[in-house]
Amino acid sequence: PPDLAPFTAALPYQLTSAQRRCIGEILTDLQRPQPMSRLLQGDVGSGKTVVAAAGVYAAAQNGAQSALMAPTELLARQHYESLQPLMEQCGISCALLTGSTPKKQRETMLEKLGQGEISVLIGTHALIENNVIFCRPALTITDEQHRFGVQQRQLLWDKGADTHSLVMSATPIPRTLALMLYGDLQVSVLDELPPGRKRVETYAVPPSYRPRLDAFIQKQVQEGGQVYIVCPLIETEEGEDERQSAVAYAKALQQRVAQVSIGLMHGKLKSREKEQVMEDFVQGKIQVLVSTTVIEVGVNVPRASLMIVEDADRFGLSQLHQLRGRVGRGKHQSYCILISDNRNEETRQRLKVMTKTTDGFQIAEEDLRLRG
Repeated sequence: PPDLAPFTAALPYQLTSAQRRCIGEILTDLQRPQPMSRLLQGDVGSGKTVVAAAGVYAAAQNGAQSALMAPTELLARQHYESLQPLMEQCGISCALLTGSTPKKQRETMLEKLGQGEISVLIGTHALIENNVIFCRPALTITDEQHRFGVQQRQLLWDKGADTHSLVMSATPIPRTLALMLYGDLQVSVLDELPPGRKRVETYAVPPSYRPRLDAFIQKQVQEGGQVYIVCPLIETEEGEDERQSAVAYAKALQQRVAQVSIGLMHGKLKSREKEQVMEDFVQGKIQVLVSTTVIEVGVNVPRASLMIVEDADRFGLSQLHQLRGRVGRGKHQSYCILISDNRNEETRQRLKVMTKTTDGFQIAEEDLRLRG
């Protein structure tokens, strides 16, 4: 069994007991002759990446290679940026391969991979192309795996005849449902947040609060925070597309809060353009992001401190919980404001659940109950 002491010593914080438990489950699996098939699910911010990193570390200690596949370049890069310094401290070589990796660099990388000089390859589905050949593959990890097709996962697993596979998801699924959806997988659950994470304060308010919210947006931005505003995909009249609603929204907002830089994200943008907008937001060039598409799961913007959801009653509870998870990832106290003028009792009950608990599993259970 691998000695994890150097790995935990390299971490800038203590692992939670849930993280230690999940790492233990993974290490036990890795030592068995049959390949691991495990789902690691944990709420937003529960520290899944570091649990996966422990598995990668254990594989590397045994001279084996790991692959981590994420659904978008931005997410792959964020994984790389958080794992690379940690792996380097432990003397493990780590590389990033995406669609935009230059040809020369890619060739050198693939050569090193084939010779076993790279222990961990992180990337997008560029990892499943035929010319990506590992010399001693042991562990494949897929992040937010419901975003990949079954075939894509299979191709990645086929890279190593009997590789262990770990699937990570931030979408809390009630255990009963998890067994049906992922019957072939063992489930590890991260059910506690790392210390120091502040609870995201959540409020459900009517649209009449907008003037106050405008002031609140300005205050957050002045204090160095960033803001997400999500508009639902509204089925509009003939000839007017959803882009209009977001564009119109951003325009009106810009007039009300003049000195704030506002970015716009909608479904009609090409994926490269979406990545660019997201990149600008991550780097703080955009302070307020108005979006019609549900924001990338997993993207980490530590300065984002306010999430406003317009017509929140049009979203499911689990979706609202995912959206709320985009904020509260840094040191700022964060807020999630759900705007709805729906007077229906059941709708109000649903939004109330959000203001009462931040536990994704409880919310998922409640969601199932309310949907009957």
